[in-house]
Amino acid sequence: MPAKFSPSPRSIALSAAFVAGGIFTGAIGWSGHTLALAAGVLFPALWAFAPSRVVAALVALAHFLAASRGLPEGVAIFYGSDMGMGLALWLLASLMFVAVHTVLWTRRAGWQRPIRYAIAAILMSLPPFGIAGWASPITAAGVLFPGWGWFGLAATATGLLILTTRLWPIAALTLGGSFAVSAATWTPPNLPEGWQGINTSFQFSEAGQYADYAQHMATIAMVREAAGQGASLVVLPESAFGIWTATAERLWTRELAGIDVVVNGGAIVIDQTGYDNVMVQVSGHGSEVIYYERMPVPISMWQPWATGGAHAHFFANPVVDFAGVSIAPLICYEQLIIWPILQSMLFDPEVIVATGNGWWTGDTNIVAIQKASAEAWAALFGLPLVMAFNH
Repeated sequence: MPAKFSPSPRSIALSAAFVAGGIFTGAIGWSGHTLALAAGVLFPALWAFAPSRVVAALVALAHFLAASRGLPEGVAIFYGSDMGMGLALWLLASLMFVAVHTVLWTRRAGWQRPIRYAIAAILMSLPPFGIAGWASPITAAGVLFPGWGWFGLAATATGLLILTTRLWPIAALTLGGSFAVSAATWTPPNLPEGWQGINTSFQFSEAGQYADYAQHMATIAMVREAAGQGASLVVLPESAFGIWTATAERLWTRELAGIDVVVNGGAIVIDQTGYDNVMVQVSGHGSEVIYYERMPVPISMWQPWATGGAHAHFFANPVVDFAGVSIAPLICYEQLIIWPILQSMLFDPEVIVATGNGWWTGDTNIVAIQKASAEAWAALFGLPLVMAFNH
Protein backbone atom coordinates (compact mmCIF):
# COMPACT_ATOMS: atom_id res chain seq x y z
CA MET A 1 0.00 0.00 0.00
CA PRO A 2 1.53 3.37 -0.96
CA ALA A 3 2.49 5.78 1.81
CA LYS A 4 0.00 8.50 2.68
CA PHE A 5 2.11 11.31 1.26
CA SER A 6 3.78 9.45 -1.62
CA PRO A 7 3.70 11.36 -4.91
CA SER A 8 1.08 10.38 -7.42
CA PRO A 9 1.99 9.20 -10.92
CA ARG A 10 0.57 12.46 -12.23
CA SER A 11 2.81 14.61 -10.00
CA ILE A 12 5.84 12.50 -10.92
CA ALA A 13 5.06 12.95 -14.62
CA LEU A 14 4.58 16.68 -14.14
CA SER A 15 7.89 17.01 -12.30
CA ALA A 16 9.66 14.99 -14.99
CA ALA A 17 8.20 17.28 -17.65
CA PHE A 18 9.60 20.35 -15.90
CA VAL A 19 13.05 18.76 -15.58
CA ALA A 20 12.92 17.75 -19.25
CA GLY A 21 12.13 21.38 -20.02
CA GLY A 22 15.29 22.40 -18.16
CA ILE A 23 17.31 19.96 -20.25
CA PHE A 24 15.75 21.45 -23.39
CA THR A 25 16.51 25.08 -22.52
CA GLY A 26 20.12 24.24 -21.65
CA ALA A 27 20.89 21.80 -24.45
CA ILE A 28 19.22 23.73 -27.27
CA GLY A 29 19.96 27.23 -25.99
CA TRP A 30 23.65 26.44 -25.58
CA SER A 31 24.08 24.22 -28.61
CA GLY A 32 26.60 26.57 -30.20
CA HIS A 33 24.16 28.11 -32.69
CA THR A 34 23.56 31.81 -32.10
CA LEU A 35 19.84 31.87 -32.91
CA ALA A 36 19.27 28.85 -30.65
CA LEU A 37 20.09 31.01 -27.62
CA ALA A 38 16.44 32.09 -27.75
CA ALA A 39 15.42 28.70 -26.31
CA GLY A 40 17.02 29.70 -23.03
CA VAL A 41 14.39 32.35 -22.32
CA LEU A 42 11.93 29.60 -21.34
CA PHE A 43 14.00 28.74 -18.28
CA PRO A 44 12.50 31.41 -15.95
CA ALA A 45 8.97 30.10 -16.56
CA LEU A 46 9.98 26.51 -15.90
CA TRP A 47 11.73 27.55 -12.71
CA ALA A 48 8.94 29.83 -11.48
CA PHE A 49 6.06 27.40 -12.08
CA ALA A 50 7.84 24.28 -10.85
CA PRO A 51 5.48 22.43 -8.49
CA SER A 52 7.95 22.39 -5.60
CA ARG A 53 11.31 23.74 -4.48
CA VAL A 54 12.92 20.36 -5.15
CA VAL A 55 11.65 20.35 -8.71
CA ALA A 56 12.80 23.97 -9.18
CA ALA A 57 16.26 22.90 -8.04
CA LEU A 58 16.23 19.99 -10.47
CA VAL A 59 15.13 22.30 -13.31
CA ALA A 60 18.06 24.63 -12.55
CA LEU A 61 20.44 21.67 -12.35
CA ALA A 62 19.16 20.19 -15.60
CA HIS A 63 19.44 23.56 -17.39
CA PHE A 64 22.99 24.22 -16.20
CA LEU A 65 24.33 20.71 -16.77
CA ALA A 66 22.80 20.51 -20.25
CA ALA A 67 24.24 23.92 -21.18
CA SER A 68 27.72 22.98 -19.91
CA ARG A 69 27.68 19.36 -21.07
CA GLY A 70 31.06 19.69 -22.78
CA LEU A 71 32.82 20.42 -19.49
CA PRO A 72 33.56 16.83 -18.35
CA GLU A 73 35.41 15.98 -21.55
CA GLY A 74 37.20 19.34 -21.58
CA VAL A 75 38.36 18.95 -17.97
CA ALA A 76 39.58 15.42 -18.62
CA ILE A 77 41.65 16.63 -21.60
CA PHE A 78 42.96 19.71 -19.77
CA TYR A 79 44.18 17.78 -16.74
CA GLY A 80 45.02 14.57 -18.58
CA SER A 81 42.71 12.72 -16.18
CA ASP A 82 39.87 10.25 -16.44
CA MET A 83 36.26 11.33 -16.89
CA GLY A 84 35.60 11.06 -13.15
CA MET A 85 37.40 14.32 -12.42
CA GLY A 86 35.54 16.01 -15.26
CA LEU A 87 32.18 14.85 -13.92
CA ALA A 88 33.06 16.03 -10.40
CA LEU A 89 34.03 19.53 -11.58
CA TRP A 90 30.96 19.65 -13.83
CA LEU A 91 28.71 19.09 -10.82
CA LEU A 92 30.79 21.46 -8.68
CA ALA A 93 30.45 24.22 -11.27
CA SER A 94 26.65 23.93 -11.10
CA LEU A 95 26.39 24.39 -7.33
CA MET A 96 26.16 28.19 -7.21
CA PHE A 97 23.61 28.37 -10.03
CA VAL A 98 21.46 25.68 -8.42
CA ALA A 99 21.83 27.04 -4.89
CA VAL A 100 20.80 30.58 -5.84
CA HIS A 101 17.74 29.43 -7.78
CA THR A 102 16.75 26.94 -5.10
CA VAL A 103 16.89 29.43 -2.24
CA LEU A 104 15.02 32.16 -4.14
CA TRP A 105 12.22 29.96 -5.50
CA THR A 106 8.80 30.57 -3.97
CA ARG A 107 5.44 28.89 -4.17
CA ARG A 108 3.69 32.24 -3.82
CA ALA A 109 2.34 33.83 -6.96
CA GLY A 110 2.11 37.57 -7.61
CA TRP A 111 4.97 40.04 -7.43
CA GLN A 112 7.29 37.81 -5.39
CA ARG A 113 8.21 35.53 -8.27
CA PRO A 114 9.50 38.18 -10.68
CA ILE A 115 11.34 39.98 -7.90
CA ARG A 116 12.98 36.78 -6.75
CA TYR A 117 13.94 35.85 -10.30
CA ALA A 118 15.40 39.34 -10.81
CA ILE A 119 17.51 38.86 -7.69
CA ALA A 120 18.67 35.45 -8.90
CA ALA A 121 19.56 36.82 -12.34
CA ILE A 122 21.51 39.73 -10.88
CA LEU A 123 23.36 37.50 -8.43
CA MET A 124 24.34 35.15 -11.26
CA SER A 125 25.57 38.08 -13.37
CA LEU A 126 27.97 39.66 -10.88
CA PRO A 127 30.79 38.34 -8.67
CA PRO A 128 30.96 36.30 -6.56
CA PHE A 129 28.08 34.13 -7.82
CA GLY A 130 28.41 35.45 -11.35
CA ILE A 131 31.85 33.86 -11.58
CA ALA A 132 29.90 30.70 -12.45
CA GLY A 133 27.08 32.53 -14.22
CA TRP A 134 27.00 30.50 -17.42
CA ALA A 135 23.82 29.77 -19.30
CA SER A 136 22.07 33.04 -18.45
CA PRO A 137 18.88 33.56 -20.50
CA ILE A 138 19.73 37.26 -20.85
CA THR A 139 22.40 36.22 -23.39
CA ALA A 140 19.56 35.83 -25.90
CA ALA A 141 18.90 39.60 -25.91
CA GLY A 142 20.96 40.05 -29.08
CA VAL A 143 18.98 37.35 -30.85
CA LEU A 144 15.61 38.76 -29.80
CA PHE A 145 16.34 42.46 -30.24
CA PRO A 146 19.43 42.92 -32.46
CA GLY A 147 20.62 46.50 -32.65
CA TRP A 148 18.46 47.66 -29.73
CA GLY A 149 21.40 48.00 -27.33
CA TRP A 150 20.47 48.74 -23.74
CA PHE A 151 16.79 48.99 -24.72
CA GLY A 152 16.96 45.46 -26.09
CA LEU A 153 18.60 44.28 -22.89
CA ALA A 154 15.85 45.93 -20.85
CA ALA A 155 13.13 44.49 -23.10
CA THR A 156 14.56 40.99 -22.72
CA ALA A 157 14.91 41.35 -18.96
CA THR A 158 11.32 42.57 -18.72
CA GLY A 159 10.11 39.62 -20.80
CA LEU A 160 12.01 37.16 -18.60
CA LEU A 161 10.38 38.62 -15.49
CA ILE A 162 6.88 38.53 -16.97
CA LEU A 163 7.45 34.86 -17.87
CA THR A 164 7.45 34.14 -14.13
CA THR A 165 3.93 35.62 -13.69
CA ARG A 166 0.42 34.68 -14.77
CA LEU A 167 0.93 36.98 -17.75
CA TRP A 168 3.52 34.58 -19.15
CA PRO A 169 1.53 33.88 -22.36
CA ILE A 170 1.80 37.56 -23.31
CA ALA A 171 5.54 37.56 -22.73
CA ALA A 172 5.95 34.28 -24.60
CA LEU A 173 4.06 35.59 -27.63
CA THR A 174 5.97 38.88 -27.62
CA LEU A 175 9.39 37.27 -27.31
CA GLY A 176 8.43 34.61 -29.84
CA GLY A 177 7.36 37.26 -32.33
CA SER A 178 10.60 39.17 -31.81
CA PHE A 179 12.56 36.00 -32.39
CA ALA A 180 10.65 35.22 -35.59
CA VAL A 181 11.41 38.64 -37.03
CA SER A 182 15.05 38.46 -35.96
CA ALA A 183 15.55 34.94 -37.33
CA ALA A 184 14.05 35.93 -40.68
CA THR A 185 16.43 38.86 -41.09
CA TRP A 186 19.47 37.61 -39.14
CA THR A 187 22.94 38.49 -40.36
CA PRO A 188 26.12 37.88 -38.34
CA PRO A 189 28.01 40.93 -37.00
CA ASN A 190 30.30 42.64 -39.49
CA LEU A 191 34.07 42.40 -39.56
CA PRO A 192 35.54 45.93 -39.54
CA GLU A 193 37.33 47.01 -42.68
CA GLY A 194 41.05 46.40 -42.53
CA TRP A 195 40.77 43.89 -39.66
CA GLN A 196 41.36 40.16 -39.74
CA GLY A 197 41.03 37.54 -37.03
CA ILE A 198 43.29 34.55 -37.58
CA ASN A 199 42.20 31.12 -36.37
CA THR A 200 44.96 28.62 -35.66
CA SER A 201 45.10 24.89 -35.02
CA PHE A 202 48.17 24.47 -32.83
CA GLN A 203 47.87 21.34 -30.71
CA PHE A 204 48.93 21.12 -27.08
CA SER A 205 49.42 17.87 -25.21
CA GLU A 206 48.93 19.23 -21.70
CA ALA A 207 48.22 22.35 -19.65
CA GLY A 208 51.20 24.64 -19.17
CA GLN A 209 52.57 24.05 -22.67
CA TYR A 210 53.28 27.28 -24.54
CA ALA A 211 54.32 28.50 -27.96
CA ASP A 212 57.78 27.44 -29.06
CA TYR A 213 59.97 29.01 -31.75
CA ALA A 214 58.37 27.00 -34.55
CA GLN A 215 54.90 28.11 -33.50
CA HIS A 216 55.99 31.76 -33.31
CA MET A 217 57.41 31.59 -36.83
CA ALA A 218 54.33 29.85 -38.18
CA THR A 219 52.10 32.50 -36.63
CA ILE A 220 54.28 35.30 -38.00
CA ALA A 221 53.89 33.76 -41.46
CA MET A 222 50.10 33.91 -41.05
CA VAL A 223 50.28 37.56 -40.04
CA ARG A 224 52.49 38.36 -43.03
CA GLU A 225 49.99 36.65 -45.31
CA ALA A 226 47.09 38.60 -43.79
CA ALA A 227 49.00 41.86 -44.20
CA GLY A 228 49.71 40.96 -47.81
CA GLN A 229 45.96 40.57 -48.35
CA GLY A 230 45.32 44.09 -47.06
CA ALA A 231 44.80 43.62 -43.32
CA SER A 232 46.32 46.37 -41.20
CA LEU A 233 44.93 45.18 -37.84
CA VAL A 234 45.28 41.50 -37.05
CA VAL A 235 43.88 39.62 -34.05
CA LEU A 236 45.46 36.36 -32.88
CA PRO A 237 43.98 33.82 -30.43
CA GLU A 238 44.46 33.61 -26.70
CA SER A 239 47.95 32.31 -25.84
CA ALA A 240 49.22 32.84 -29.41
CA PHE A 241 52.38 34.53 -28.08
CA GLY A 242 52.85 32.04 -25.25
CA ILE A 243 54.90 33.49 -22.38
CA TRP A 244 55.62 37.10 -23.29
CA THR A 245 59.29 37.87 -22.73
CA ALA A 246 61.84 40.35 -24.01
CA THR A 247 63.08 37.66 -26.40
CA ALA A 248 59.59 37.09 -27.82
CA GLU A 249 59.14 40.84 -28.21
CA ARG A 250 62.43 41.18 -30.12
CA LEU A 251 61.49 38.32 -32.41
CA TRP A 252 58.09 39.79 -33.30
CA THR A 253 59.20 43.39 -33.72
CA ARG A 254 62.08 42.26 -35.92
CA GLU A 255 59.84 40.11 -38.12
CA LEU A 256 57.16 42.82 -38.43
CA ALA A 257 59.60 45.62 -39.21
CA GLY A 258 58.65 47.34 -42.43
CA ILE A 259 55.18 45.76 -42.52
CA ASP A 260 52.17 48.06 -42.09
CA VAL A 261 50.36 45.89 -39.57
CA VAL A 262 49.53 45.99 -35.86
CA VAL A 263 48.86 42.69 -34.10
CA ASN A 264 46.72 41.92 -31.05
CA GLY A 265 47.75 38.56 -29.62
CA GLY A 266 47.20 36.60 -26.44
CA ALA A 267 50.01 35.85 -23.99
CA ILE A 268 50.75 35.33 -20.34
CA VAL A 269 52.95 37.60 -18.23
CA ILE A 270 54.54 36.00 -15.19
CA ASP A 271 55.18 37.71 -11.84
CA GLN A 272 56.21 36.61 -8.34
CA THR A 273 52.78 35.25 -7.33
CA GLY A 274 51.34 33.89 -10.56
CA TYR A 275 50.57 35.23 -13.98
CA ASP A 276 48.24 37.41 -16.01
CA ASN A 277 46.38 36.28 -19.10
CA VAL A 278 46.72 39.29 -21.41
CA MET A 279 46.36 40.80 -24.85
CA VAL A 280 49.54 42.27 -26.29
CA GLN A 281 49.75 44.87 -29.05
CA VAL A 282 52.86 44.44 -31.20
CA SER A 283 54.17 45.97 -34.41
CA GLY A 284 57.51 46.62 -35.99
CA HIS A 285 57.86 49.60 -33.62
CA GLY A 286 57.47 47.75 -30.32
CA SER A 287 54.92 46.12 -28.04
CA GLU A 288 52.60 46.90 -25.15
CA VAL A 289 50.38 44.84 -22.87
CA ILE A 290 46.97 46.42 -23.44
CA TYR A 291 44.55 44.13 -21.57
CA TYR A 292 44.60 42.05 -18.39
CA GLU A 293 41.90 39.39 -18.29
CA ARG A 294 39.13 40.21 -15.85
CA MET A 295 37.91 36.65 -15.26
CA PRO A 296 40.18 33.69 -16.02
CA VAL A 297 38.64 30.21 -15.91
CA PRO A 298 38.00 29.31 -12.25
CA ILE A 299 39.96 26.39 -10.80
CA SER A 300 42.00 25.58 -13.91
CA MET A 301 43.44 29.12 -14.15
CA TRP A 302 42.12 31.32 -11.33
CA GLN A 303 43.08 29.75 -7.99
CA PRO A 304 42.72 32.39 -5.27
CA TRP A 305 43.50 29.81 -2.56
CA ALA A 306 47.01 29.23 -3.91
CA THR A 307 49.94 30.96 -5.57
CA GLY A 308 50.90 30.32 -9.16
CA GLY A 309 47.49 30.78 -10.76
CA ALA A 310 46.09 33.50 -13.00
CA HIS A 311 45.18 36.87 -11.49
CA ALA A 312 41.60 38.09 -11.82
CA HIS A 313 41.04 41.81 -12.48
CA PHE A 314 37.26 41.65 -12.04
CA PHE A 315 36.32 45.20 -13.02
CA ALA A 316 39.56 46.55 -14.51
CA ASN A 317 40.20 47.74 -18.10
CA PRO A 318 36.68 47.20 -19.56
CA VAL A 319 37.79 48.91 -22.77
CA VAL A 320 41.32 49.31 -24.10
CA ASP A 321 42.99 51.11 -26.97
CA PHE A 322 44.26 48.91 -29.79
CA ALA A 323 45.97 50.83 -32.59
CA GLY A 324 43.82 53.88 -31.88
CA VAL A 325 40.54 51.92 -31.74
CA SER A 326 38.53 51.47 -28.54
CA ILE A 327 37.82 47.76 -28.16
CA ALA A 328 35.81 45.61 -25.75
CA PRO A 329 38.16 42.68 -25.05
CA LEU A 330 36.78 39.26 -24.15
CA ILE A 331 39.17 36.38 -23.58
CA CYS A 332 37.74 32.87 -23.55
CA TYR A 333 35.70 32.39 -20.34
CA GLU A 334 34.62 36.05 -20.35
CA GLN A 335 32.43 35.27 -23.35
CA LEU A 336 30.31 32.87 -21.24
CA ILE A 337 29.46 35.16 -18.33
CA ILE A 338 27.61 38.43 -18.08
CA TRP A 339 29.34 41.29 -16.35
CA PRO A 340 32.52 41.66 -18.49
CA ILE A 341 30.63 42.44 -21.70
CA LEU A 342 28.03 44.69 -20.04
CA GLN A 343 30.74 46.58 -18.16
CA SER A 344 32.58 47.09 -21.44
CA MET A 345 29.44 48.36 -23.17
CA LEU A 346 29.09 51.13 -20.57
CA PHE A 347 32.17 52.74 -22.16
CA ASP A 348 30.95 52.72 -25.79
CA PRO A 349 33.65 50.64 -27.50
CA GLU A 350 33.94 50.66 -31.28
CA VAL A 351 34.71 46.95 -31.77
CA ILE A 352 34.32 43.73 -29.77
CA VAL A 353 37.40 41.50 -29.87
CA ALA A 354 36.81 37.91 -28.70
CA THR A 355 39.66 35.39 -28.50
CA GLY A 356 40.14 31.93 -27.10
CA ASN A 357 42.32 28.86 -27.00
CA GLY A 358 40.20 25.74 -27.33
CA TRP A 359 42.94 23.10 -27.56
CA TRP A 360 41.44 21.35 -24.53
CA THR A 361 37.81 21.30 -25.68
CA GLY A 362 38.12 18.18 -27.84
CA ASP A 363 34.96 17.31 -29.74
CA THR A 364 32.73 19.42 -27.49
CA ASN A 365 30.79 22.53 -28.51
CA ILE A 366 32.46 24.83 -25.97
CA VAL A 367 34.19 27.04 -28.55
CA ALA A 368 31.00 27.19 -30.62
CA ILE A 369 29.08 28.38 -27.54
CA GLN A 370 31.70 31.06 -26.91
CA LYS A 371 31.42 32.28 -30.49
CA ALA A 372 27.61 32.25 -30.37
CA SER A 373 27.60 34.31 -27.17
CA ALA A 374 30.03 36.84 -28.63
CA GLU A 375 27.92 37.12 -31.79
CA ALA A 376 24.76 37.67 -29.75
CA TRP A 377 26.29 40.48 -27.71
CA ALA A 378 27.77 42.14 -30.80
CA ALA A 379 24.38 41.90 -32.52
CA LEU A 380 22.58 43.42 -29.53
CA PHE A 381 24.78 46.50 -29.52
CA GLY A 382 25.23 46.68 -33.29
CA LEU A 383 29.01 46.48 -33.08
CA PRO A 384 31.58 44.88 -35.38
CA LEU A 385 33.06 41.65 -34.02
CA VAL A 386 36.53 40.22 -34.54
CA MET A 387 37.16 36.67 -33.32
CA ALA A 388 40.30 34.55 -33.24
CA PHE A 389 40.45 31.05 -31.77
CA ASN A 390 42.98 28.27 -31.57
CA HIS A 391 41.02 25.08 -32.23
